[in-house]
Amino acid sequence: MNTVLISGASIAGPALAYWLRHHGFAPTVVERAPAPRPGGQAVDLRGTAREVAERMGVLDQVRAAHTGARGMAFVNAEGRRTATMASDTMGDSGGVIAELEILRGDLVRILHDATATGVDYVFDDSIASLTQTETGVRVAFERGEPRTFDLVIGADGLHSKVRSLAFGPESRFAKDLGAYIAIFGTAQREDLDGWQLLHTVPGRTAGLYPTPGGRAKAMFVFASPPLEHDRRDTAWQRDLVAGTFADDAWEVPRLLGDLREAPDFYFDRLCQIRMDRWSDGRIALLGDAAFCASPMAGNGTSMALVGAYVLAGELATAPDHVTAFRRYEEVMREYVARCQKFALGGVDSLMPKSRTFIRLRDFTVRVVPHLPGGARLFGDLQKLANTVSLKDYLPRSLTST
Repeated sequence: MNTVLISGASIAGPALAYWLRHHGFAPTVVERAPAPRPGGQAVDLRGTAREVAERMGVLDQVRAAHTGARGMAFVNAEGRRTATMASDTMGDSGGVIAELEILRGDLVRILHDATATGVDYVFDDSIASLTQTETGVRVAFERGEPRTFDLVIGADGLHSKVRSLAFGPESRFAKDLGAYIAIFGTAQREDLDGWQLLHTVPGRTAGLYPTPGGRAKAMFVFASPPLEHDRRDTAWQRDLVAGTFADDAWEVPRLLGDLREAPDFYFDRLCQIRMDRWSDGRIALLGDAAFCASPMAGNGTSMALVGAYVLAGELATAPDHVTAFRRYEEVMREYVARCQKFALGGVDSLMPKSRTFIRLRDFTVRVVPHLPGGARLFGDLQKLANTVSLKDYLPRSLTST
C-alpha cells in the first residue's frame, strides 16, 4: 500500500499528500487546473486544525498571511452598525469570524510549497475512469497514460469527479440548503478596518470582507429554488445576482457594478454532502467531496486539514486499508455531523424570512455572547472546533496489501 493517487490540489489534497509522504507513502496529486488555484474566499483555521498546521510546520506562514479580519458587523441601509461580534468574543475559534483567517489561495500556495518536494503533482489533467481490482485501482486520465495505484482518494471538492465515478451521481448525496452564493473581489480599495460588514434584507445578505492590501471580497447570499442553468455560464449567473439585489441599498449598487468585470467571480448552490460511507474498496473521499458542510459552517478548511491528518495516520498504522478507512470515519463522524448541523443556523441567519427576524438576530448577536452559557446558543464553535483529539501516529512498516 505504497502508491496513493489524490484527486484535487486545493487544501485537503495537498494536506493529505504531506502526511502520506511523512509516513512513507508515495503520493501523486492530479489537478484539473493548470497550476495551484489563486484567489478565493477567506477560510478559517479553528481549534484542532491549527494543531495540524503547527505539526506540519506551516502555522507561522498561515499567521503571516492572515487577512487581518477582526470581527463581523451587521449594518443597515445607511451603513450604521446594528450588531457586532469581535473575533475573540467567544474564544479564538468561537466567533463567527475566526481569530485566524486566510485567503484560500494563500493557504493553497503554502500547502503546495510544503509538498513540492516528494509529492508528484500532475496539473492540467483529471481522472476519466476508475477500475478496482484485488490489488489496486486502474486509473484512466483525460490526458495522461493510464496508471495503477494501490489507493485513490477523492479530495476534489463539492462536485467531486471521484465521488461520481465510485459512488454515484451528486444528487444522491447533496442536501440542498435553498440558496445561492456569489463571491468576488471588489475593484476599489476598501477601508473596513478589519471588519466584515453584512447588510441583510428578508431572504438575502450582501457583504464585504477585508483582505490584505486594503482590498475586499464581496459576498452575495440569497434564497432561491434551484434554477436550471449551465454551471459554466457566468454571464447568466452574474445577471441572476444583479437582478436579485437590484433594489437593495447600502454599498450594493456599487458592488453590483464590480460584479460585471470581476475576474475571480465564484457562484454555486449552497448544499451539504451527506454520505453513509466515505470509502468503497480502495477508493475513499476527503474534505468537501465526502462531507461538505457549505460555506455557512465556517469549518470546511478545518475539517479538511484534520481529516487529512487522521486519514494518513490511520493508513500508516492500520493492518490494511479497509481498517484504516473505517477508523478514519469513526474519528471524524461526530465532528462532521456537528459542523453540518451548525451550518443550518448560518443559513437562517443570512436569509431571514422577515424584518422581525432580522431585529431578533441582531439583538441576539449583541447580547447573547456576553451571557453565561451564551456560547452554547451559538453552537459553541470553540468546543466544536476541538471535537477531534489528534493521535500521535507511529507508522507500521509499509507492506503491500
